[in-house]
Amino acid sequence: SYKIMARIDNRRFYTSALKLYGETPKGLNWFSKQSQEIRFAKILEFLPKDFQDKLIVDAGCGFGDFYHYAHLDSQHYIGLDSLEIMCHKTHKATGAKSFVVDICQDELPKGDFFICSGAMNILHKFETHLFIQNCFRSAKYGFIFNILYGEKESSTYNYFTKKEIYQIAKDLQVTSIKINDQYLQNDITVGFYKNFSH
Repeated sequence: SYKIMARIDNRRFYTSALKLYGETPKGLNWFSKQSQEIRFAKILEFLPKDFQDKLIVDAGCGFGDFYHYAHLDSQHYIGLDSLEIMCHKTHKATGAKSFVVDICQDELPKGDFFICSGAMNILHKFETHLFIQNCFRSAKYGFIFNILYGEKESSTYNYFTKKEIYQIAKDLQVTSIKINDQYLQNDITVGFYKNFSH
């Protein structure tokens, strides 16, 4: 039977970390800068070689760290976040457009690729499905994301199995899927592609 577990408040989860750790990976509830960058590196591997010429939309942009890691320019990057403070900091740090949106349900700006690193980890399963669906549909070529992986049950974090990921892909009629779960324990990077050979 499917049980809905109480999730923690998204705003409190991030604003309390920000107060404690400031504009650092820990301020976004990452374990460390290294674990954040390992995930970024996997996302880059799933993007085409000419990704810097594509419009990248960062869903759950935090402080715009991916922008700097990937050496993007402000014309080829849009940040999205549910928290105004994050969008403000991203815009300030990158000079790029950033929008406050509920990624699960609002209309999103169009982009070539959507990426997401860590932002779905505290959502409910149903919200995660909506988040992925909205990003994938708003992307011209695909959505690349990481998510917590495994059979674990947690009242805070959201774990997915490969079976569940493939089911979402089937529901969305994803034409091509790429997966890597060989880099960090309980983490998986997924590429849902369309109109694109990679």
